[in-house]
Amino acid sequence: MFRGIGLIPNWQKENAAQVVETIKAFFAAYDIPVYIALQEEPDANLPPSITGYQAWGKQVDMAIVLGGDGTILRAARILNATEIPLVGVNMGKKGFLAEIEPQNLIYYLEKLVAGKYQVEKRMMLHSHLIRKNEILNRFVALNDVVISRGPFSRIIRLNTYINNDFLQSYPGDGVIIATPTGSTGYSLSAGGPVVKPTLETLIINPICPHLLHNRAVVVGRDELISVTVQTNNADVFLTIDGQDGLALQYDDTVEISRAAHYTKVATFSGDEFYRLLHKKIL
Repeated sequence: MFRGIGLIPNWQKENAAQVVETIKAFFAAYDIPVYIALQEEPDANLPPSITGYQAWGKQVDMAIVLGGDGTILRAARILNATEIPLVGVNMGKKGFLAEIEPQNLIYYLEKLVAGKYQVEKRMMLHSHLIRKNEILNRFVALNDVVISRGPFSRIIRLNTYINNDFLQSYPGDGVIIATPTGSTGYSLSAGGPVVKPTLETLIINPICPHLLHNRAVVVGRDELISVTVQTNNADVFLTIDGQDGLALQYDDTVEISRAAHYTKVATFSGDEFYRLLHKKIL
């Protein structure tokens, strides 16, 4: 039985409050406490940041995330070192990361308390920004790390290396470094391959490259990918999971590798990734 359930709602989603009350009432019947993450900016039209979770490592055995994929990605980054499994309730549209639909909520909550679920480990990315030989920022991502041009910029050029061996100088709109989980996100839209999310690989996928022969590259989980900005007349940005980021400068280098921690995801469908892929994407 669970010591406690963490609940991470995106209050901007329609019916979020109603679903929160349903979950609270369900677990109250089993005398399982529910801890609701606070929202720092309740009026912002964005997935909420998560506060009040610092004690969850000793209180919570499962975190239920209410929202779309963006809310789940934010929860995965903030809770990445806690080892708490996540389960998503889809309050958005496609919701590829969220297995539970609100109309089936009680059915899946009953499966949770009965222990009828599996926990998958999803590889995450660690990245850091190097400027003039100094590390300025560090990030973790579940889906992807993207280096791309600004909305009104010219073509940018990004020198890309694998384990310090030169791979390609990509001219175009940018480069996506994705996990298998992220292969069904932005990388897929940019023509990248679909990779089963439980595998451990890194995908290097250029965005609108001005190279006729170019293709995405899939590399091993222990490779180090380095991307250096070789453009000084256009805006270039680093974006983490499509949510966090900052502006880059000429000769900045972003290094990306497998993160030390994994995101754990509770799933009820077993090995049915390809059926889900057909249902939601293909």
